[in-house]
Amino acid sequence: MIPRQALATLQRLAKGFPVVLLTGPRQAGKTTLARLAFPEKVYVSLENPDEREFAERDPKRFLQRFPDGAILDEVQRCPALLSWLQGLVDERRRMGDFVLTGSQQFELASGVSQSLAGRVGRVELLSLSGAELAEHGGLPDQIDTLLWQGGYPALYDRQLTPGDWFANYVATYLERDVRQLLAVRDLSLFQRFVRMCAARSGQLLNLAALGADCGISAVTAREWLSVLEASFLVLRVPPYFRNFGKRLVKTPKLYFLDVGLMSWLLGIRNAASVETHASRGALFETWVVSELAKRHLNAGWPADMYFWRDSAGHEVDLLLETQEGLQAVEIKSGMTFAADWPQAVTKWRALTGEESRLPWVVFGGEGDYERQACRALGWRAFIDAAGNVVSG
Repeated sequence: MIPRQALATLQRLAKGFPVVLLTGPRQAGKTTLARLAFPEKVYVSLENPDEREFAERDPKRFLQRFPDGAILDEVQRCPALLSWLQGLVDERRRMGDFVLTGSQQFELASGVSQSLAGRVGRVELLSLSGAELAEHGGLPDQIDTLLWQGGYPALYDRQLTPGDWFANYVATYLERDVRQLLAVRDLSLFQRFVRMCAARSGQLLNLAALGADCGISAVTAREWLSVLEASFLVLRVPPYFRNFGKRLVKTPKLYFLDVGLMSWLLGIRNAASVETHASRGALFETWVVSELAKRHLNAGWPADMYFWRDSAGHEVDLLLETQEGLQAVEIKSGMTFAADWPQAVTKWRALTGEESRLPWVVFGGEGDYERQACRALGWRAFIDAAGNVVSG
């Protein structure tokens, strides 16, 4: 198993909460991580029909089987169990008593907020980050390979090609999760919607235009997009609201949380195709955003990221809130630093008076140096710097 940065976070939360909830997309490694973090606990999967039937029929007796706590996998399959779990952990008053995993936010969010409020520490586990791959020795040598392959653990633990794995992943996801969450009769139409979302990763989200391109209403597009978010496949990055004397764009931007899945949905079938693909810039920007999201979530923090754009078209790709102030990030997929790249963050800095942190320009080449009042970070250097800015 590739070591996960969220391991320490899980163990830390287990010291202060009676229940720890580990969520994330399917096949991100939740079960493996939970069993590694708490090897002494009994493991029970609620995907098992017998266990699920027992939990639904007699939840009290089901939980009494675990005097020392347990790992309950895919707990969203039996949301009623959470109410009984509340009474048990309140009675035992023991930290780290139960570890829950789940891959759908809808059932879990409502169940946890109603039954386990104040009793649960939550960690969201996404696919492997660049730092985790680098530590394991699995980081690809070329950025285009990383953009094509993404970070799902199976692609680094097994003899699988991204094309074979993602084809089955998408088919399984459509058959299982979508049928459970939506009354989608035409799955091919939903799959087209997912592909259109991939083509818009890194762009302002326009639900009306997205729906029109797919032949559905804006209301349906919003509903379907919420399912992708609930399944931890996409993320909306909101605009940064602060009065800088200009009219600001108020529409969020859409990003995929795994760049390999995005590549497959765009029809990219090998790493060589990434270099000349029309969406290479969007792929690189998506990777940078997802890398920072993973760093936040692995630490147990919300992915507090924003972008800034005014009505004149001036834009900063990302703004991160840090203890030392806002960190501005400009993202460029080119391999050689260009003199005009810092223009956007320079204008933003002058407009806002933000002087606390040197703006970053993250690019697809190599290096880590200061230039034109910015810190230029090649993609490898960015992986290291991302950990510092998140922890700082």
